[in-house]
Amino acid sequence: MDIRVANLGDADTLVDQWVALAAGQREHGSHIFAEANRTRIRETVVRHAVSDRALVAETTDIVGFVMFTIESGTYEQDVERGIVENLYVDSDYRNRGLGSRLLTEAERRLAQRGVDSVSLEVMADNEHARRFYRNHGYTPHRVQVEKPVESDTHSKGDE
Repeated sequence: MDIRVANLGDADTLVDQWVALAAGQREHGSHIFAEANRTRIRETVVRHAVSDRALVAETTDIVGFVMFTIESGTYEQDVERGIVENLYVDSDYRNRGLGSRLLTEAERRLAQRGVDSVSLEVMADNEHARRFYRNHGYTPHRVQVEKPVESDTHSKGDE
């Protein structure tokens, strides 16, 4: 299994895999629609591919990918942070170390670009993914919480 930098010719496959990733995350409470974001994620995949911020794992076909970037925000911080934005491995290839190889290579490339730390998001309800990242040394840094807004006068379905 090879890990290599993604190219523009990989875009269709990465978009399909991202849609599968997003659909799977819906089972863990994600609010992101999978298929409805196909066009937007294509733009993201292309940007990452042309800037060497996407890696693929392939046998004869692409069976997984990771996308990463360096955080750029409006606040000055005391660390330069790399962000792993998406990590996906086809279900037939999971538990073979492929996700670990993709993550490790993304971390290595971010370190080469001068980051001090790497962060990522994982669904709170996805215990399998949380365990995977804990095993790779990730610990909670910031916790996001949410609650639904309730109304006595109407619901979204009544609009």
